[in-house]
Amino acid sequence: MAPSKPTLTVFALAELRGQIGPCGCTSDPLGDISRTVAVVDQARAQGPVLVVDAGSTLYSASPVPPHLAVQEELKADLITDIYKTDLKVSALGLGPMDLAKGPDALRMPRVVANTKDLKETPNVVSDVGGVKVGTFSVIAEDTVKGLAITDPVAAGKAQVAALRQQGAQVVVALVQASSKRDAVKLVKDIGGIDFTIAGLGLDAPEPDRVSIEPEKVGDGWLVVPANRGQVVSRLDLYVRGGSPFVDAVGQAAASAKLASLDKQLATLDADLAKFKADASADPTFVKQKEGERAQLATQRDALKAHPMAVPARGSFFTLEQIRINKTLACSVPTLDKVKHYDVTAGEANVKAAAGRPVPAPGKGEASYVGMAACADCHQDAVDFWKKTVHAQAWQTLVDRGQQFDLECIGCHVTGWDKPGGSNLAHNDNLRDVQCENCHGPASIHVAKGGEEKPAAVRRNPPQDYCASQCHTHEHSDTFQYEAYLRDIVGPGHGEDLRKKLGDGPTGHDLRKAALDKAGRILGAGCTR
Repeated sequence: MAPSKPTLTVFALAELRGQIGPCGCTSDPLGDISRTVAVVDQARAQGPVLVVDAGSTLYSASPVPPHLAVQEELKADLITDIYKTDLKVSALGLGPMDLAKGPDALRMPRVVANTKDLKETPNVVSDVGGVKVGTFSVIAEDTVKGLAITDPVAAGKAQVAALRQQGAQVVVALVQASSKRDAVKLVKDIGGIDFTIAGLGLDAPEPDRVSIEPEKVGDGWLVVPANRGQVVSRLDLYVRGGSPFVDAVGQAAASAKLASLDKQLATLDADLAKFKADASADPTFVKQKEGERAQLATQRDALKAHPMAVPARGSFFTLEQIRINKTLACSVPTLDKVKHYDVTAGEANVKAAAGRPVPAPGKGEASYVGMAACADCHQDAVDFWKKTVHAQAWQTLVDRGQQFDLECIGCHVTGWDKPGGSNLAHNDNLRDVQCENCHGPASIHVAKGGEEKPAAVRRNPPQDYCASQCHTHEHSDTFQYEAYLRDIVGPGHGEDLRKKLGDGPTGHDLRKAALDKAGRILGAGCTR
């Protein structure tokens, strides 16, 4: 029988990369530091908690683009404050995104065992609920450029031995590697590790690629959180005599596995129905598929009956990969810090941009004139545009307090950072996604009364224009070209094209369905 509560809980992050919250454009945005704090706070109210991070925490890019320099520094300061005072991180590794501004800008103490360039502690021993947990960190060779890395295997072996000598009942490794394969090999070669949290650089998984199961490596387990704080790993440890630990699955992982098994069974059932209706189907192949279905059904039934597989003796654990989505509660004090950052960073960005004029167009090139100039001849098109979501693009940022966030504004104004267009300090008449975003800068077109040949503006943008500019999967998860086009053409603005598109789903339909599926209710204490 399982103990009523875990001995301790470990929360693991990696590859935060400066993300304090999602852009909010997708139907189910993931990754929010105020929600992560709330998740950890709720666990702390129930029992002992340890928070660790494998690194690449502070910056979104390395090197930091010059135009983001002010914003990125303020954000790194914010993350440092939250990690120290809100999350209370006990051990923090080192990754490439931490060194974007050099070793003097690390801000927080790091745990690093195999570099000569930094004077950081090689390990940390924490007493968590009466259990000694030893944490160390190693960086795989060729993972962090510009840093002198010593042999990670030798360093790792030395740290495992040192931590065991200090009485560590649980040994946690924070590993930075370029791929999961490299991380697995490194952990195998070191040996003696109970739990490894891996930061994998550009190979760090998106949420749909995060494994809901830990990977067995030697006598220990490898766990990989999602990048940018989108999925945080929770390990509940039940310590009964120390290592090794057995994976007891647990209710959260069982639910995720059941959902996966149900999906596989539904696919097999559909395939079997087709095979049975097909007289030419190979009976041997059909029988094989029926056998696969029976095995999956047996797994599902066993998991339903016993979601928690507790060993008779010895230590065990459960893993929950927590999707940090909008339905989770927010830590109000942390969210207040984020909002203060939004204001401070916005003011600093505007101030920095005030001295930078918009680049002037070259000789014979057009500049941007704004919607009012278009309305002089195309009032019907402008009236139709006002009913579209493009006309509310700027307001959506204002509602979130992010109208001066350099990572957001470019898709919510017209002619961003283009000759004769807009920048952070100069955009009053170019706010929202206006005509010239799709049709190009129109000053020559306007000056010649629209009579020039060939036309100085384009009638139709390239078909891949939207998806390559702003409607990327990361920012527009429901985007489908024809469906979204149905929303922005109609009476006064491409009426013939709208008729040609005919009936079918609109972008509004796709977005609504996705929002309904993801849920529209925000977690307690959340305002976005």
